[in-house]
Amino acid sequence: MRKLPWIFVFFFLFNTIFAQTAEQRFLEHLTEHRTAGALHFMQLISNTTTPLSFAAPVGLFIASTIDHDSTMQQKSFYSLETIAVASGAAIVLKYVVNRPRPAAQDSLIISASDMGSPSFPSGHTSIAFATATSLSLAYPKWYVIVPAYLWACTVGFSRMYLGVHYPTDVLGGAIVGAGSAFLCKAANKWLFNPKKGHKKFIWY
Repeated sequence: MRKLPWIFVFFFLFNTIFAQTAEQRFLEHLTEHRTAGALHFMQLISNTTTPLSFAAPVGLFIASTIDHDSTMQQKSFYSLETIAVASGAAIVLKYVVNRPRPAAQDSLIISASDMGSPSFPSGHTSIAFATATSLSLAYPKWYVIVPAYLWACTVGFSRMYLGVHYPTDVLGGAIVGAGSAFLCKAANKWLFNPKKGHKKFIWY
């Protein structure tokens, strides 16, 4: 029998251990204890996902052009590639798994955001972790890593607080995003192998 990709195996095993009913109770608790201020903040954080994710590589590219810095330019392309791969992978997985949104299965969970596509994985979380991980690999400094992952984790929590994703959706999104960053780095390192006559990625 053909083996399922590891991400599917992980999802189904984890969802069996951490039963969906427990996830629903957690989201019901968040819904019941929402406050207007926290809800506004979480919506704001969630809405920063796409703008900040694309602002990072675009900003690096503009700065690299101004400073004529080829290393920074490579890092900007790498970050953009990672975001594209994570976005594509998340979209494919959503329609393969086809998991209903929490509010569609539990009337006690009230969605405070749009619910267009299926639930697993969280697309916002995928993009946020793709951005955070690619920047952290490109610039392995605490002042990049800490704020990047703090923002990415807050984006993930905001998706649960808004009632649009289960915890396993967010976890799956984090794995897709971070995994895409490592995959793109490995792919670039292989494609630009100087032993094959290609120009090496300077920052590796």
